[in-house]
Amino acid sequence: MALINPYINFNGNAEEAFHFYKSVFGGEFANIMRFKDMASPQNPVPENEADKIMHIALPIGKNILMANDVPESMGRVNENENRSKIAISAESKEEADKLFNGLSAGGNVEMPIGDSPLGSYFAMFRDKYGIEWMIDFDPKFKGQM
Repeated sequence: MALINPYINFNGNAEEAFHFYKSVFGGEFANIMRFKDMASPQNPVPENEADKIMHIALPIGKNILMANDVPESMGRVNENENRSKIAISAESKEEADKLFNGLSAGGNVEMPIGDSPLGSYFAMFRDKYGIEWMIDFDPKFKGQM
């Protein structure tokens, strides 16, 4: 079965956001690459973007959450985009609570964690970085949304 790995674009705060995500999910970064790591005489990097993140990866279970900072020359990312959410299938109510409490801290909760009409334990919110998340625990599916 194929894995789906979310890739998020940030406006210069990818590293801060990923340290936050690491504090919630645990684990270690699989990769951190800065724009200056790719600089060359043929591909110069502006000094104000040298330390920004070109690629960062945090393994979470069998999946990888990845991101980058969008170079200023490409324009700003819409931080209020609402066409997509990252969906997490928790393996227990306790895990769902832990992830909800961690990721929603400082964010905007649309639907607090609790029993949903569909029979699952569910929450929906935007974290403090503007990323939208859904957390679900359904004992019938044991961690498979």
